[in-house]
Amino acid sequence: MSDSKLRTQSTDFAVSIISLVKALKEKRESIISNQIGRSGTSIGANIYEAQYAHSKADFIAKLQIALKEASETGYWLDLLYKTDYITETEYNSLCSACSSIRIMLISSIKTAKNE
Repeated sequence: MSDSKLRTQSTDFAVSIISLVKALKEKRESIISNQIGRSGTSIGANIYEAQYAHSKADFIAKLQIALKEASETGYWLDLLYKTDYITETEYNSLCSACSSIRIMLISSIKTAKNE
């Protein structure tokens, strides 16, 4: 997968997370919405930062941070689903998008380490 696809998917995912946060705030949920808002949008921010890394090590570090944020976002999605703040359909859609990004990040990190 190209970096461009990773950037596009992470941006699209961030937009979905922002929409989710808006809906959660309308339901007066603020604890998890703040957390998932930070982690879900941080994924793309770190991917974009990696584009201008100072070194290969810096590039890998930024992608690893993005991977950690994606993992954290998955946790918050699990909690939102288990506490009935999101439907199974919403959960499956967001988890699928998050998993896809994680897979691309893992692949990109492995490729960068082997170069």
